[in-house]
Amino acid sequence: MMSNIEEESFRDRIGTINEKGKRKFIFPKKPQGKFYNRRKLLSYVLLAFLLSSPFIKINGNQFLLFNVLDRRFNIFGMPFWPQDFYLVVVLMIIGVVGLTLFTVAFGRVFCGWFCPQTIFMEMVFRRIEYWIDGDRGAQIKLENQEWNAEKIRKRGFKWFVFFVISFGIANVFLAYLVGSDTLFAMVKEGPLSNVKTLVVLIIFTFIFYFVFTWFREQVCIIACPYGRLQGVLLDNKSIVVAYDYVRGEGENGRAKFKKNEDRNTLKFGDCIDCHQCVNVCPTGIDIRNGTQLECTNCTACMDECDLMMEKVNLQKGLIRFASEVEISKKEKFKLTTRMKGYIAVLAILSTIMVSMIVLRTEVDTKILRLSGQLYEEKGSNISNVYTYRIINKTNDNLKNITFKITNPKQGKLKLVGNSTLHVNKASATTGTLFVEIPTVLLETDNTKINIEVHQGNKVIQTITTNFLGPRTFN
Repeated sequence: MMSNIEEESFRDRIGTINEKGKRKFIFPKKPQGKFYNRRKLLSYVLLAFLLSSPFIKINGNQFLLFNVLDRRFNIFGMPFWPQDFYLVVVLMIIGVVGLTLFTVAFGRVFCGWFCPQTIFMEMVFRRIEYWIDGDRGAQIKLENQEWNAEKIRKRGFKWFVFFVISFGIANVFLAYLVGSDTLFAMVKEGPLSNVKTLVVLIIFTFIFYFVFTWFREQVCIIACPYGRLQGVLLDNKSIVVAYDYVRGEGENGRAKFKKNEDRNTLKFGDCIDCHQCVNVCPTGIDIRNGTQLECTNCTACMDECDLMMEKVNLQKGLIRFASEVEISKKEKFKLTTRMKGYIAVLAILSTIMVSMIVLRTEVDTKILRLSGQLYEEKGSNISNVYTYRIINKTNDNLKNITFKITNPKQGKLKLVGNSTLHVNKASATTGTLFVEIPTVLLETDNTKINIEVHQGNKVIQTITTNFLGPRTFN
């Protein structure tokens, strides 16, 4: 049976739920320390990248574009089309395997250091909250006080700033979807000319506003599937933000710090039970309870614990990046069989991805018989009508594009319209063409023919398609 102390400390609910089962808002203390400073620097670099990527162009192509409606995608300035979807699939698999490997080795560091949700929450909205409402104590006091002039002024100003920032994030998000040029054109035309887009923009604004004003850390705890996966991926050899319970508890457990007290003689652990690691946690957990689903490895508790250890002249690192086996058995980190397996799979997939990109054709041409259209007899010849689509994946305009039938050589090919084509960079063109073949050359009612695509005198692609003819031949 549990002792009274164990019963009191037993954790039977998440940190954002109170004893009555209702939402408990977290008011974390403002972090400080070397890890927080490093995280701020990294976050500002990532924020700059995230906010500028839709507006940067390389050879006229948007740096990052995910236009689902027009099925156009740019990744690092390289245009991709629906025909390149297999590359996107392989890239997504590489991302999943890479993230899995990273999590198995280093826990949920991605959530605390790289995730856009965490970066915006902790480095933008939370810092504005500290500026307007004050630190933890001031925020709790403001939350509990009546709605007087001060509270109305601070709440109103904070919510207004949050809404403006959410509107800005929604615009950047829209630039990723429709393209920055289209976004600027919409702004120039005015909201009345783009009512549907404006409605979508407002909806996304309120979604971001709801997330960063009210839902907050619940995204990481409830909504994000990656947070749930860590329980499956982590093991006792994974490096996580961990409390050194061997050193912290000692033989006689934790004890409050008393000046001039010999803690070694009394066999107390180094944890002085100051509770600062809990107060600074943005998800409201006690890291001393071990690895928990809410922990995003943000390292705020590490910084706070180091500051307290420094004040009481105890060794830093009571809370640090460590594995369970390092704390319990003093074993150093090493690659496990599972990690080596993930590394091998990641290397193979990366090699396949590089090979596919190298072998990727810069011009993709499709020539298909017109659906539902039969052949036509023209004297001693049989005629078929085709549609073509040429996709230029390069950053250069393609000029003087022509078609030539090579098998059978006696066949004739005629474009509807101009005899030569021009395809602008990162765009596509479609059209119709006719192919005539002497009946005597048709051996079956469905003959394979070859059509070359030329740019000037250069053959850039050879297409094989079907030619429909009569079932009996003279």
